[in-house]
Amino acid sequence: MAAGGPSVFLLMVNGQVESAQGLEEGISQITSKSRDACQALVWNFPIDITFKSTNPFGWPQIVLSVYGPDVFGNDVVRGYGAVHVPFSPGRHKRTIPMFVPESTSKLQKFTSWFMGRRPEYTDPKVVAQGEGREVTRVRSQGFVTLLFNVVTKDMRKLGYSSRPADTQSDPGPSLPQGTPG
Repeated sequence: MAAGGPSVFLLMVNGQVESAQGLEEGISQITSKSRDACQALVWNFPIDITFKSTNPFGWPQIVLSVYGPDVFGNDVVRGYGAVHVPFSPGRHKRTIPMFVPESTSKLQKFTSWFMGRRPEYTDPKVVAQGEGREVTRVRSQGFVTLLFNVVTKDMRKLGYSSRPADTQSDPGPSLPQGTPG
């Protein structure tokens, strides 16, 4: 790379955790089901982050943990989900499937319900990793919608593709077009 050229790229993201469908209640930011036919949970929780990097490998993910009261008033997990932060400039809308861990036996299920201590992850990083999750029993629990507006700087100068946003799919990070020279 020529002297004085960029040594890092910037990726600026703003947007919001918009809403959820299929979840009963949530307290990530307090909300209740809307009273219309959709019965969505609307948060419009703002996201504003900036990343500086030389390589998209291991690109960050947003991990969502939604909690809500059970019939006894205890706050229990209502859903977990994760999504990679979009890497290409433009507007991105992502719908994240949510899931909750389940007990493996009927006795454990009844005991956890009765005691108000349902299964949950002690470390939210587990949601973003694949390792060890294949032995965890989970149940689908609705969807959460996130909206991202992405601006990049100096990515092309470092040899990364800056293709326009594809708002319907999550293609993940672009691969280098060549070794920066």
